[in-house]
Amino acid sequence: MKLKAIKYSFLLSAGLLAFSSCSEDYLEVKPTGTNLESNYYQNQDQAYSALIAVYDLMRKHAGGFENLTAMLNAGSDDFHAGGGSAADGAGIQSFSTYTINSATIPMSFWSDYYQGIFRANTLLVKLPDIPMDEAVKTRFTAETKALRAYYYFQLVTMFRNIPLITTPLATSEFYNVTQANPADVYAQIEQDLLEAIPNLPTNLNIATEAGRLNRGAGQAILGKVYLFEHKNAEAAAMFAEVNGDPTSGSNQYGYQLLDNYADLWIVDNKFNSESILEASHTKLSNAGWGNWGSGSDEGNSLNVMVGPRGYSASSPSAPQYETGWSFNTVTLDYVDFMEGDPRFDATIADLNALVTQGLAIYSPANQDTGYFLKKFMPTHDDITDGGGDVVLNYRQNFYVIRLADTYLMEAEALGGTGARAQALLTAVRARVGLSPVNVTPQAVADERRRELGGEGHRWLDLVRRGEAATVLGPRGFTAGKNEIWPIPLRELENTQLVQNPNYN
Repeated sequence: MKLKAIKYSFLLSAGLLAFSSCSEDYLEVKPTGTNLESNYYQNQDQAYSALIAVYDLMRKHAGGFENLTAMLNAGSDDFHAGGGSAADGAGIQSFSTYTINSATIPMSFWSDYYQGIFRANTLLVKLPDIPMDEAVKTRFTAETKALRAYYYFQLVTMFRNIPLITTPLATSEFYNVTQANPADVYAQIEQDLLEAIPNLPTNLNIATEAGRLNRGAGQAILGKVYLFEHKNAEAAAMFAEVNGDPTSGSNQYGYQLLDNYADLWIVDNKFNSESILEASHTKLSNAGWGNWGSGSDEGNSLNVMVGPRGYSASSPSAPQYETGWSFNTVTLDYVDFMEGDPRFDATIADLNALVTQGLAIYSPANQDTGYFLKKFMPTHDDITDGGGDVVLNYRQNFYVIRLADTYLMEAEALGGTGARAQALLTAVRARVGLSPVNVTPQAVADERRRELGGEGHRWLDLVRRGEAATVLGPRGFTAGKNEIWPIPLRELENTQLVQNPNYN
């Protein structure tokens, strides 16, 4: 995750791991161009660079081919895996058909988040001894703990049975790590967030601090954690701190729903009033095929993944989309569900209509329905004018948490009943010109499906509510198995880790 006005080429992990394979002949050579753990963390500037390196793992939502959003969309009932063929990306294809196993699960969904945790653990150990302003140190500590909590939340949600590591480990200790009780992982997540939230700033200077955590973001994360733990009373109370009064739209952090839903997807409309936690991307990292997905690339890869293959506009009046790879094609079931909703045109691109009208052509690929995910569709105006490969340097940011999301999570935590839940649901609908409907758990669930379509929430919502086996059974979803992912095979080899139930 890149913070506004900050160049993000620094890779802390490269320095920390620079000599992992050095022979004895080179131990006396003084390193150049790297920062080793022993001679780093010497001042506030270096601590800040280390903090940015912890933030960097937020890129996982939309960065690289193995990004979380495309993966989660593919496992839901709203999207297919798509792509060039049924063999295009073993991980995303096998998750979509629920044939996923330890060999096909992309390892980076495990290793990238543990990389973020490793960076956080190291920084938390080093911060107390760094000579720097104490108030700044307190804030850095809070941000680091909140980020560690968020990365653990991602891991325990996806894999459930994971190691809990809160201090840096020596290489010799890696192979003796065992999995923790998920309840203990959640307890650590809660502890980190509860310790962090009071020390996060209430407001941010967007000109210099956009992308960093404030107190509202920390509370939103904790509310989501509580919701996934089914601690609904605690979740509702935490979300209420973030959401304020949904009728007037006022809250202590200045968050507001945008007047126009479609404005959420204007690429330059970054860090707007609806954004609570946002992962940044840039066209300026010069990403190429050699470093794509490595962490040093900073483009939004979800953009090129969801674009239609072979797209060409035949008329100036046609949308000026860039060609892509046809992943996350929209299911006809979701098209029918969204029919007549004001958010349809901002969410779904109807290529069938463009072709029928003679305005554009494209090359249908795997699981083509003629409908594509418009929220992240790459356009000609957004291609990079910098270095690197064009398709790897799209700059659209990604909303990790936005206000409509927290409104609807609070309504769910309230059991989908009562005056406040009604006000929260009504506010989301009113923003797009829809009349109120009576609040019920199903009404809240349906509104989340419409409002957050293609943003990676649907699969998690189905699992959390215990509906996945019913809804996704036709895809091959098996209850008691597919609620979580298999642990990657490489993580099991020569370690004490045990595979998740019913996976091979």
